Amino acid sequence: MKFLLPLSLALFTLLGVASATQAQTAPASVQAATKGTATAQFKTSAVCDMCKTRIEKSLAYEKGVQSAVLDVPTKVLTVTYKADKTTPAALRTAVQKTGYDADELTADARAYNRLPDCCKKTNPVH
Repeated sequence: MKFLLPLSLALFTLLGVASATQAQTAPASVQAATKGTATAQFKTSAVCDMCKTRIEKSLAYEKGVQSAVLDVPTKVLTVTYKADKTTPAALRTAVQKTGYDADELTADARAYNRLPDCCKKTNPVH
């Protein structure tokens, strides 16, 4: 019984030090994960949710892209990417090769022709 109290005290102290050390290192890894990222926004010619799915999926395969979110009503694509892996110009080109306009770049003609009719620029937003 005399050994139980010091043993439990030592155990609680050891657990407290381990959790304090872990708590100090966790935010550093979160900061390292967000270091070097950038965000770019592009105006697209997307008109529907199929366009949204197609653009977001194609950008998911681009090197350095962490997330891509298209807001269909405003037609604005927001891309979070690693700045050391890609550039906004490369991302615009990727959107263009998917068949959609990206800011001043017009869609690649072959990719645009492969889009479903509901995703063409001439169709109203639905």
